[in-house]
Amino acid sequence: MRLKDKVIIVTGSTTGIGKAIALKCAKEGAKLVIHGLEEEWGQQVVASIGADKAVLHIEDLQKEGCAERLVDLAVNTFGKLDALVNNAAWVVSSDFQSVNRPFLEKVLSINTIAPLLLIKAALKQMELNRGNVLNIGSVNAWSGEPNLLAYSISKGGLMTMTRNLGDSLFRDHGVRVNQINPGWVLTETEKQRKKEHGLSDKWFEDLPKMYAPAGRIIAPEEIAAAAIFWLSDESGPVSGQVMELEQYPLIGRNAPKDTSTIN
Repeated sequence: MRLKDKVIIVTGSTTGIGKAIALKCAKEGAKLVIHGLEEEWGQQVVASIGADKAVLHIEDLQKEGCAERLVDLAVNTFGKLDALVNNAAWVVSSDFQSVNRPFLEKVLSINTIAPLLLIKAALKQMELNRGNVLNIGSVNAWSGEPNLLAYSISKGGLMTMTRNLGDSLFRDHGVRVNQINPGWVLTETEKQRKKEHGLSDKWFEDLPKMYAPAGRIIAPEEIAAAAIFWLSDESGPVSGQVMELEQYPLIGRNAPKDTSTIN
């Protein structure tokens, strides 16, 4: 098992990518702190893993002291902390016209500031085990779509933080920090978001190859498979790196002039 006896906190793990990462970590021998806002879903995740290998914490990461409570729960339950997955995020639409200061501050608080505070709270424990942090970002960090302005800004900040801390924390504390930037992933919330935008219940079954050359969207389990590499000792001394997981190149891609001709 690639994560045997490692203790890992995965934020936002009651659903979606975080849930897939937690379940995959458990299969690789890890013990998990499951976190999120949906208690019933979280209890289901814990039941799937086993109450002896997982514990649930329901709390908004914006609340004062939440980061410390998550770390304390890991140590008090399992005796240590080896790794942290900063996955929780608020995926919300906004553009130049609609975004305002309170809204942007909230997005940054959840998507950028909360991960930093959790790393600060967990550092002492992870330093004891030469642990590591895996931040889950987004390909939108590079520029983002016009209707994902605040979200894209927050993920750009997270990516810069990963590269910065990936150097300083590894150099001074022996704790690695890396990041995965997923592309379009078919999570439960993404299915619902697109339905709310007026698409059919089966919108993901017939996608233009311009957006999904494989004919389908990436599955959460495929992101989880990549996460195991970064959380395990297999990634060795690698730190401060960002991995894109999308099915087409982000830079230098030649978009077809007439999408109707795509096969």
